[in-house]
Amino acid sequence: MTKGARRGQPLAGAAANRRSFLSLMGLGAIAVAGGGTLAGCGEKAANEGTAQQVDQLSAVLPKYQPLELVQPDIKGVSPVANGFTKYPASLVDAITEKPGRGSTITTMTPYWGQVPAGPGQNAYLDAINAELGAVVTPGIQDGNTYADKLNAILPARDIPDVLCIPSWEIPKIPNFSEAVKALFEDLSDHLAGDKVKPYAMLANLPTVAWSNAIWNQRLMAVPWPTDGPYPWALFYRKDITDVLGAAVPKTAEELYQFGKKVTSPDKGVWAFNNILAMVEMIFRVPGAKEGWRYKDGKVEFKYETAEFKAALEFMARLYKEGLVHPEVVASKGADAKLLFSSGKIVMVQDGVGSWLGVQAEQQKVTQGFNMQPVPYFAADGGQPLVHGSGDPIFYTFVKKGLPKEKIAEILGVLNFAAAPLGTKEFELIEYGVEGKHFTRGEGGWPQGTDLQAKEKADQFRFLAGTAPTIKYDARVPTYVNDLINWENAAVGFLEKDPWSGIKIEMPAGYVKVKQPTEDKITDIARGRRPLSDLDVVLKEWRDGGGEEGRTFLAKALSDAGR
Repeated sequence: MTKGARRGQPLAGAAANRRSFLSLMGLGAIAVAGGGTLAGCGEKAANEGTAQQVDQLSAVLPKYQPLELVQPDIKGVSPVANGFTKYPASLVDAITEKPGRGSTITTMTPYWGQVPAGPGQNAYLDAINAELGAVVTPGIQDGNTYADKLNAILPARDIPDVLCIPSWEIPKIPNFSEAVKALFEDLSDHLAGDKVKPYAMLANLPTVAWSNAIWNQRLMAVPWPTDGPYPWALFYRKDITDVLGAAVPKTAEELYQFGKKVTSPDKGVWAFNNILAMVEMIFRVPGAKEGWRYKDGKVEFKYETAEFKAALEFMARLYKEGLVHPEVVASKGADAKLLFSSGKIVMVQDGVGSWLGVQAEQQKVTQGFNMQPVPYFAADGGQPLVHGSGDPIFYTFVKKGLPKEKIAEILGVLNFAAAPLGTKEFELIEYGVEGKHFTRGEGGWPQGTDLQAKEKADQFRFLAGTAPTIKYDARVPTYVNDLINWENAAVGFLEKDPWSGIKIEMPAGYVKVKQPTEDKITDIARGRRPLSDLDVVLKEWRDGGGEEGRTFLAKALSDAGR
């Protein structure tokens, strides 16, 4: 996974294959294993959920101090990031004093690829550690089984000095706020307000990202900001559809006809993977807080809406008529990215961040390979409803109980890692050492070497993201323009979140019913249960925790005066 892949369901293709972790344990497991603190008097409140109005917690947030080192070549319409096609003519040495004090700092981050050697055997790591004045020892874990590792270390409290947790796993963890309180350092007193001044790169991160790093009304993590609001896209193989004469769909019926036209089982080609999340969007199913909306004075979940029923019926039709690849039908997680890349699937639902990496790699394998996103559309051809989120991709936590001096050292390391485009620090973190890990390409942009591919696994990049940017990549020269123009076109259709500005941790009962219900919905979509069973599933969901979730979200709105 690369920095360019950061957004929404991260890496829905690269990582959720890039966002299919196994579910993490609930806090109950942590409490049993860890004892004491985690099972204390706060557990009842956490079981009932928490809602914090982050706009009332500004006192614990770092004061935003933007660094305008380089001007963008393509402006993103907020919340879309700006684009950079020209490499800065000169780089700023932004951090002149080494942040490290000679300590060894252990970290843990995910990676979706081969794990490289550690310090002393890795020139990329050693070069950065030399600049840091510390020995950062990465604990890189397989991104596909990262949750298994978290399952092991959190109950045992055997955590490294610095721990990265992907945002898409946090909602699955009941009582996560209690785990945060017990295991991780409160960063409020280190970074709130003007206290962030010694860490100018962290102060450059957007306030909206920091506001999501609050738990228990305290600043508990360093956020990794998203560079785009969209979790999903429908990508199609333009090189294939051009030959077939298949037009890009603009309605649900056209999507169905597209599927019929491109599916050819005798040639081993099918139209789709599981595109239910995109179908929900196409049918204007609510997506706020994973499927809630506030309409006509009522809080409703997506399962209860006519829009969801229509979307489910449509998806079931695609399955029933054999338009979804059989390997997808037969499993929970077939490698849709591989099927798409090999031309066995013509249209795939994937994370927006997968675009650059897949295009760059597959164009070397398949001549003319052309992966393009379908512009967002609605089932009836009217105005789309586009799901989106500004939530960070990762959160970086610092182990609780470390000496104050070491916490300051760690924050200095994270500050170095957060240096933006236009700094020497960014170039070192992103590309390595010139002449070893990269050479200069067109326009001065660094081009990675084989050694970079061998030694770099985003060991530092996943510790702290930079101010959001979309940057040029010589492998796909048109990427920046194509991505930002596509994203800008959809900004006006982004769904309004009624709970915007309220940090939500759903009640434990609601969290527990979520995955079993989704499994039942999958059975209906794939024809293993009749569509009429939706009413049964809905009742089971309501009784199992759904009503608890509704009551909680309604109270959160009321308490916020909305």
